[in-house]
Amino acid sequence: MTFIDQATVDVSAGNGGAGAMSFRREKFVPKGGPDGGDGGKGGDVWVVVDSNLTTLLDYRYRTNWKAEGGRHGEGRNKTGKSGADAVLPVPAGTVVYDADGGLIGEVLKPGDQVLVARGGRGGRGNARFATPTHQSPREWHPGGSGQSRRLEFSLKLIADVGLLGEPNAGKSTLLSVVSAAHPKIADYPFTTLTPQLGVCGLSGSRSLVVADIPGIIENAHAGKGLGDRFLRHVERTRVLAYLIPADAPDHQRCYELLRREARLYSPELAERPHMIVITKMDLIATGDDPPGVSAPDSAGTVHISSAARQGLEELKDLMWQIVSARRAPESDAALLP
Repeated sequence: MTFIDQATVDVSAGNGGAGAMSFRREKFVPKGGPDGGDGGKGGDVWVVVDSNLTTLLDYRYRTNWKAEGGRHGEGRNKTGKSGADAVLPVPAGTVVYDADGGLIGEVLKPGDQVLVARGGRGGRGNARFATPTHQSPREWHPGGSGQSRRLEFSLKLIADVGLLGEPNAGKSTLLSVVSAAHPKIADYPFTTLTPQLGVCGLSGSRSLVVADIPGIIENAHAGKGLGDRFLRHVERTRVLAYLIPADAPDHQRCYELLRREARLYSPELAERPHMIVITKMDLIATGDDPPGVSAPDSAGTVHISSAARQGLEELKDLMWQIVSARRAPESDAALLP
């Protein structure tokens, strides 16, 4: 499935139905009086989380959404039927903006919904205008217009751990061995072109959601390479894992580059708890000292080999220790942009 994380749609709420102008006409009931009913309310437009969705692909094919209009009022004080709402299903983590500026809202979990366009109010029928001194009103109100606007959707994946690394750092291979995900793996840079999610299972029915994003290069925060288009997908992760290959020519420089790009993109993101993962340890000769970096503010360093399945349990345990502390209710607010 094509991964689409941005979309623009036009939405229109339904117009309200017009009120009726009617008078009772019954046998043996002279001067029956006004009985025009009110019009129905126009349908609203809602953005709702659909847990079965992982992409905004549907909105590349359908860009116009309209709620149903309210029915007109009728005689005998019959109120018109309200229009049906229009519901736009989106993946969890979708942020909704007004194209003319401003945040409308965001939906983070199943059950979350945001009202993005309000339906028009139904018009009043002439029965509403009757008074002791005005017993045969002919006034009635047309229905109100529904709100129309252009929306911009931006999907930010929600995960526990975000994998950050330069191209060919081993992120996709790691995700493939700790989860059931099947990202593309090849021996050339920028194999990963779209973010990938995987569920990492641990003992005791525990699990972590891990996000792999395309490789980060120098000045990615300014749009170089695949740029900041995908950096936003780690904004809501609880923990960052900086992946540094054991065969890198300068491990410290690699770590500092990744930290700098995260900080320049979002200072808040750079303050998120992080760990260091030295990958591809199978390329280091037996007996050689394992590479490392100076990172006093990190939560720890793990040496792994995805190909040889070494160090993975230690990695999972460290990820769980950090994430479980960040899953506390008081820290959830820190995940919001």
